[in-house]
Amino acid sequence: MTAPCIIIGASHAAAQLSLNVRQQGWQGDIIVIGQESFLPYQRPPLSKTFLSGEKTVEDLLIKPESAYEKANVSFRLNTQVVEIDRQNKTVTLNNGDMLEYAKLALCTGATANPLPILGANLKGVHYLRNAHDAIALKSDISSKKHAVIIGGGFIGLEAAAALRQKAMHVTILEAQDAILQRVVSPEVAAFFTQLHESFGVVIRPNSIATSFEGSEAVTAVTCNNGEKIPADVVIIGIGVTPETRLAEQSGLTVKNGIFVNEFAQTNDPDIVAAGDCASYFHEIYQTDIRIESIQNALEQSKSAAASMNNKQIAFSSNIPRFWSDQYDIKLQICGVIDGYDAVEIEQDLEKRVLNALYFRKEKLIAAIAVNNPAWLTKVQPFIKNGEPVNNELIESMRQK
Repeated sequence: MTAPCIIIGASHAAAQLSLNVRQQGWQGDIIVIGQESFLPYQRPPLSKTFLSGEKTVEDLLIKPESAYEKANVSFRLNTQVVEIDRQNKTVTLNNGDMLEYAKLALCTGATANPLPILGANLKGVHYLRNAHDAIALKSDISSKKHAVIIGGGFIGLEAAAALRQKAMHVTILEAQDAILQRVVSPEVAAFFTQLHESFGVVIRPNSIATSFEGSEAVTAVTCNNGEKIPADVVIIGIGVTPETRLAEQSGLTVKNGIFVNEFAQTNDPDIVAAGDCASYFHEIYQTDIRIESIQNALEQSKSAAASMNNKQIAFSSNIPRFWSDQYDIKLQICGVIDGYDAVEIEQDLEKRVLNALYFRKEKLIAAIAVNNPAWLTKVQPFIKNGEPVNNELIESMRQK
């Protein structure tokens, strides 16, 4: 009997990969091993509709259990892989079981970066990376009034929007000069600063939390300038680190993620990787990148599933896409903004509209749209083809 296909991590990438492996011809068993107690679920809504109370974890399941049963995909939940033995093609679980594999997929995702300061273990201090985090946070904000969010990235801003919908007082502490500084241009960061401030969020740039105050539960956050900000709830969102421990221990190549080729294969042809944990060389941008988005997870999973069936589907020239929901707006990003040397922006905060084009050497490399998905779809082929952008396209973003 052929050994099974084993997928480590019950992530979005794992859900798609498990079904794709079957669809592309895998005849043997498929086993997904996940540390959490839930079937794979959508993670982006945790800081949006779940936190606001519109959705439950069950609402966020990527597929119902029946879909996996139909594809003969089995799960081992509440289970952790502690070791990969590539020579003997086995994985060892935390309960001592050892499983053989014919093909192995690493969909281990990423973990929240910790903030190791005094008071970090107080009740009311939260991270927001998985469903267990979100459930704990949601129960803790039901009767609270003051929230402090550490980090002005997308997770922090989405959480701020959700908490303002519950009429909480929200303060964001951002260590840099501006929110979103690592991912968007200053003009877009300013747009979102004004957006959140218009909803009553207090944003404090160049502010670093030095300690959390309280005996059992957090009561305040002390900043680097000595100020104490009242806090019933603290959310820490200072980025993530790809989960590569198993890959490193087993001798796989790791470069800001588990490094894969254009077919999602690691340096071991029987092991693939997909999702937030995987990095690769992007053919269009000519650099190594790691993308944290559902779209990227889905595309890599298709390639990984093909490779596990000894087929080839390349993904490394696909244009990255990302979105963020905050209040009544949807931000969408297409492409990689890093390295731009010119930008064209049209914005109107009152109308909740922003369009931006980013260029490098007169070629379009990325675009951002707020509440304008049709325009972004029109722009995407110009990024894909690496063509010089014409004036007509630039003018299109100014059309009301």
